[in-house]
Amino acid sequence: MLSYELQLFAKDGPGGEKTEDATPKKLRDARKEGQVAKSKELGLGIGLLVMFLMLKLMVGMLGTQFMDSFTLVYNQIPDFTSLVAGNISVWDYMILFREIMIQVLLMMLPFMGVALVAGIIIEVYQVRWEPTTKPLQPKLSKMNPINGFKKFFSLNALIELLKAILKITLIIWVAYSTLKKEWDNLFILYEMPIEQAIALMGDIVIGLGIKISLIYLIIAFADLFYQKWKFKEDMKMTKQEVKDEYKQAEGDPKIKGKIRQRMMQASQRRMMQDLPKADVVITNPTHFAVAIKYDADLYDAPYVVAKGSDHLAAKIKEVAKENKVEIVENKPLARMLYYNVELGSVIPPELYRAVADILAMVYKMQGKI
Repeated sequence: MLSYELQLFAKDGPGGEKTEDATPKKLRDARKEGQVAKSKELGLGIGLLVMFLMLKLMVGMLGTQFMDSFTLVYNQIPDFTSLVAGNISVWDYMILFREIMIQVLLMMLPFMGVALVAGIIIEVYQVRWEPTTKPLQPKLSKMNPINGFKKFFSLNALIELLKAILKITLIIWVAYSTLKKEWDNLFILYEMPIEQAIALMGDIVIGLGIKISLIYLIIAFADLFYQKWKFKEDMKMTKQEVKDEYKQAEGDPKIKGKIRQRMMQASQRRMMQDLPKADVVITNPTHFAVAIKYDADLYDAPYVVAKGSDHLAAKIKEVAKENKVEIVENKPLARMLYYNVELGSVIPPELYRAVADILAMVYKMQGKI
């Protein structure tokens, strides 16, 4: 006979296979740690698409601004020309280039700003607004070269590599197919008037940008579904982990049982201490015992000082005898009081008459009335 351990064949080792969906607590903890399901490409794809759509809608105005900027910069060239040598120095080139870049940035700034805002909105939409600095905190595990080396050969690294290859391949293919259709026009750009050449280049660039953005979005949405699925799988828990989390949240059942037991013992001690003050103990006589007290200064009706069944009932009768508290046998009343009146509570109105008769009898026996 060969002994074997079935747990060794579990997917995730001795802890068991992760078959349970993540609990809300684990998802909240992961969110605080910055672990969320999102696609990095989605924000970039939306931003690019918005920028190129704006360019397409405002290409006329942008062309006019470009021509005005070109004229402005071109008219400044004589001011930079050296009167002595008749040419432009390196320093003059730098100043002129800076002027050109400023004009280009001023033209592109609104488009880039809108693209940035769109990207931020998409990021917030994916992960909801809950800033956390924990991912920025240094961790020794991140500095471990072995862990870093393992990431290069993980499934996630392979998928990221395939995704990058797919993006580059599709972008090159879209760019090549688009430029191939415009090949003839590109070769005669130098023969066109500058306004027509700029318009043609703008149409080509914007059309190519929109196509690339759409390709990017298709990949991004596919990646988003994959990231959500992967996050759900990564967050799964073993049955033991769910039990441990429940114990942490609700407390260990054994400890809670001990606490309840100690509370019950403390309650019984207080009950036995108050028992000598009772006026009468109504019994079953073997199964139930209920001690009643009437104090007009505390309540308008008699209330239960102590109650118990079986062994505790016997203890109540024993203490009652020691303290000369009258014991009266009334099986139906004892049962009704035990099951319907909580410790320290007044009796219900429907039992007033029955309890009053017993108290009157006890008071008469004691010479109080």
